[in-house]
Amino acid sequence: MASIFSRIIAGEIPCYKIAEDDRFFAFLDISPMKRGHTLVIPKEEKDYLFDYDDETVGGILVFAKKVAAAIRKAVPCQRIAMMVLGMEVPHAHIHLLPIDSEKDCLLSNPKLQLTPEEFTAIAESIRKNL
Repeated sequence: MASIFSRIIAGEIPCYKIAEDDRFFAFLDISPMKRGHTLVIPKEEKDYLFDYDDETVGGILVFAKKVAAAIRKAVPCQRIAMMVLGMEVPHAHIHLLPIDSEKDCLLSNPKLQLTPEEFTAIAESIRKNL
């Protein structure tokens, strides 16, 4: 059965898309830790990032770098943190998280509750900076 992320890529489940190319896809996390919290995924579904070939691992980092630069222009922050966690969805993914301190990366922090209009505005702001 396809993961929720594969279903998002296929257009079966809506998302707030940031960027896409032939191999990778980026969209806003719907349970964000911070405004602009984005997920970057390979289109090829595998559970574990390091099960991909070297070209894919390198490629996702280059793709994520472009998305991170756009997030940094769109969302006030000092840096963009990158986390590879991914136990909750069996499809490898990278979290890009705007931060002002390392405390912003604590998984125990409360998640933001944003409206669809807020998600749309954030996604549009990031996309215009790509």
